[in-house]
Formats: sequence, C-alpha cells, structure tokens
Amino acid sequence: MEQKRVAVLVSGGGTNLQAILDAEAAGLIKSGKVCLVISNRSGAFALERAKAAGVPTAVITKKMYPDQAEFEEKLCEALDAAGIDLIVLAGFLSILSADFTGKYDHRIINVHPSLIPSFCGAGYYGLKVHEEALKKGVKVTGATVHFVNEVPDGGEIIAQKAVRVHPGDTPEKLQKRVMRQAEWKLLPAAIEEICAKLS
Repeated sequence: MEQKRVAVLVSGGGTNLQAILDAEAAGLIKSGKVCLVISNRSGAFALERAKAAGVPTAVITKKMYPDQAEFEEKLCEALDAAGIDLIVLAGFLSILSADFTGKYDHRIINVHPSLIPSFCGAGYYGLKVHEEALKKGVKVTGATVHFVNEVPDGGEIIAQKAVRVHPGDTPEKLQKRVMRQAEWKLLPAAIEEICAKLS
C-alpha cells in the first residue's frame, strides 16, 4: 500500500512535529509519511527539526503575502506541488479561510490542548488555554484532534484524551503534561487512522 503524503504546518518550536516524526520512525505511522513542513514564521525551530529528519521545508509568511487570499494561494501551491494528501496543523498560528478549508475538506486536522468544546475557539491557543482551565478550576483537561473547517476549533472531533489537573499546577506544568500524555499520543494515532482510510 502506498503511503499517503502528509504536510505539517507549524509556527513555533515544533514539539508536536517532533512527536509525529518520532512516531513515524518508530513505525507507529505506517500509512503516511511527512513529506513537507511549512512554517509561517521564518525563525521557527520546527524547521530545524524537519531538516534534521530530512524533510523538505518551506516558509510562507504573512509578511511576504499580507493578503489572506494570496497567502493561502501560496500555501496551496506548495501543498499541491508536493502532492499532499493530509494537512496537519501542529501549533500553526494562522486562521485559515472557508475557501482554503473547503478545498481540503476532511483532509486537514488540528490538535487543540483542551477537551473541546471547553477552552477553544478564536484566541484560545498556547498557554492561554491552560491559564483559562486553571482559572476555571477544572479537575480534568486534555487534548482534542479534530478536522479543520472555517470555524476555529469547530470541525468534527476525531479523538480526545483526558489529562488530570494536579493541585499546584502552573499553566506551563499543565501544558507539558497535556503534551506528553495526550497531544503527542493522539496526533500520530489520528494521522495513521486517517491515512489508512484515505483513498
């Protein structure tokens, strides 16, 4: 069976990208292969992780293409040129339009660091999600992998995993635990599951 071609879109350190690359190396992802990493920030450390794994990279920033339509057109060009089957948003801090998400319907997934519908939507990303969870006093949080549509964190849920909140947690401690116990497990598993189903 031919492996599906996966692109990972990143903005920062690339810890989720690393989890995907590690899962691929360990044989946990058999049906797909990361063939392209695109960053919307030129200095993103995720690009170094991709290079270390021998994965081609591209940088497409809003500075280069301030117009959303043009920015997305360049993304599409890069994705289509690489023959991408599945797009994974791994800490990609750019909202994508209905035109873009519609073009790749059920072929874009994202990992969000909470149990959707809690602490999600526009403005909820990174540490802010964990700050809000702690403010609310929840005892359980977690991560969600979902399909991406034009509504931030609004697409159909693929998988969720719960993570306990400990007394004395800081947003940083909670973020690390959610990554280790949920995000880094859910995302590779979802990639394998979807790639295996893609025709």
